[in-house]
Amino acid sequence: MGKMLKEFKEFAMKGNVLDMAIGVIIGGAFGKIVTSVVEDLLTPIIGMIFGQPDFSGIKLGGIMIGNFINAVINFVIIALCLFAIVKAMNKLKKPAPAPKAARKCPFCKGEIADDATRCPHCTSELK
Repeated sequence: MGKMLKEFKEFAMKGNVLDMAIGVIIGGAFGKIVTSVVEDLLTPIIGMIFGQPDFSGIKLGGIMIGNFINAVINFVIIALCLFAIVKAMNKLKKPAPAPKAARKCPFCKGEIADDATRCPHCTSELK
């Protein structure tokens, strides 16, 4: 039993497991924000423009087609909202600086440190 607890502790403490758990928790909280934006801000604006669209009354026999149409419309609005948020976040992100090209030895073409005075590969003196 002790060995299993030790293995579980090692598994749970791995970085990717903790990162995933944090991502799921933050994702749930962010989902509530997006749902609030859609339900409390966007849907009332759409309702003012187009009237109150509610398809829940549409049925085909016992099949609730209207509920499905409402879910699809809600999904599209949420997807558009998330797209706008991700696009805005990408604009705020600064691109990572390009890595500096490695210095090459003029004699053997091996990579050398910027402050090197001798090549570690061919031992040639560098200027």
